[in-house]
Amino acid sequence: MSIEATIGNMARAARKASLQIALCEPDRKNKALLGMADQIEDQASDIITENHKDLAQAEERGLSPAMIDRLRVTAATIKAMADGLRDVARLEDPVGAISKTWMRPNGLQVSRMRIPLGVIGIIYESRPNVTVDAAGLCLKAGNAVILRGGSEAFYSNQVLAKIISKALSDSGLPSEVIQIVPLRDRLAVNALLEQEEFVDLIIPRGGEGLIRFVVENSKIPVLKHYKGVCHVYVDAGADVAMAVEISFNAKVQRPGVCNALETLLVHQAIAEEFLPRLSQRLLASGVEIRGCPQTCQLIPQAVAAQAADWPAEFLDLILAVKVVGDMEQALDHIAQFSSNHTEAIVTTDYGRARRFVRQVDSSVVLVNASTRFNDGGQLGLGSEIGISTTKLHAFGPMGVDELTTTKFVVFGDGQIRV
Repeated sequence: MSIEATIGNMARAARKASLQIALCEPDRKNKALLGMADQIEDQASDIITENHKDLAQAEERGLSPAMIDRLRVTAATIKAMADGLRDVARLEDPVGAISKTWMRPNGLQVSRMRIPLGVIGIIYESRPNVTVDAAGLCLKAGNAVILRGGSEAFYSNQVLAKIISKALSDSGLPSEVIQIVPLRDRLAVNALLEQEEFVDLIIPRGGEGLIRFVVENSKIPVLKHYKGVCHVYVDAGADVAMAVEISFNAKVQRPGVCNALETLLVHQAIAEEFLPRLSQRLLASGVEIRGCPQTCQLIPQAVAAQAADWPAEFLDLILAVKVVGDMEQALDHIAQFSSNHTEAIVTTDYGRARRFVRQVDSSVVLVNASTRFNDGGQLGLGSEIGISTTKLHAFGPMGVDELTTTKFVVFGDGQIRV
């Protein structure tokens, strides 16, 4: 069977399954989610064995350390996958919830009811845990989903596909509710992007190149973020010890992810005290500092920043640092170079914190906390399908609620329009 026919059949089956899962009772969906969690733990050794095949091929292909880190499955990854599914099962089911009701003067009762989006296609790189997170969230929100992971995670995703399919069958749900594309060929992505008759939304997760390819080739609406150029601004009078811990965590804890710090902005009034203290920790951890002229004076080991460093998403142990004259300059810099993903301010001034929160136009804005908290699990969403930096249809981490929409429901007692 051709690639186009395979994907077309999957899309048609997903549309049919979406009509069933949209009406499914919460208890049955939760049973499937818990069954997936149990079977992932029970078959952990099989998952890790298949993941080792992917890792071996990734090393042969010369994938970057950051990409290999995203690909690797460990015992901790297995536990996180299973725990994430159980967290999703515990969430309140959004489908059918009434968000607002009001009465019209003519006696009509108007409500907004939350409903599934329908069929979602998710295209992503590396991270086998995305397979599980996406499957669980889409199921909970009453959607069918077609998952197309990267070829580098092929073996990991195929063993997860078998586990997910069995859990669905054990719960009496059609296996077509969650399908994982069984093809390595990139033409499968093109074929999926052509299925506008059956697929309602495409969500790409991965590097900027993948996301731009999807946007340029899709006939289906795309929910996206191109990159995470995240900033921390250290304000005058900030708690220096706190600022050091936040900045270090945001950059070093996991540098290869989209909510890692990429550019640090420092008020000139605190730079002389703050930057040498922070740089000791950063340099000891192997971070390359690319700084403005004043930064290079305060940190002799820093290299001069180039114009291309300010809009860069390094996804590595590299940090751009700029000393600014005041908060106005920091806000101007963020407005110019931000990717609308995540920004943070470290300050003791409530008024400036309020202004930063109101003026910075990013999906998550933090006060005195690391950018690493822009994550569905960390924000209490259970888990997430991705982080949207566009405002249609969602902005920020996409949890269960963001995988639904609303329709109007109107009750009357015979009203007619005149």
